[in-house]
Amino acid sequence: MAGLKKRSVNLAGHATSLALEPEFWAVLDRAAAADGLSFAGLVQKIDTERGERPLASACRVFALGRAGG
Repeated sequence: MAGLKKRSVNLAGHATSLALEPEFWAVLDRAAAADGLSFAGLVQKIDTERGERPLASACRVFALGRAGG
């Protein structure tokens, strides 16, 4: 796997950045398009459903679930 890539997104009125492997970004981009969401909209959805899990971890778990099915 390649190194981490950072992306910035605005969540709840504040900017945050996520560092994920490119393979996870690719799955998240495809999931956003398939769901008719912007990338920020998808990350916002993941953020609201993540509970106590760190956002980057929640994004990886989400991507694994989407990639598997």
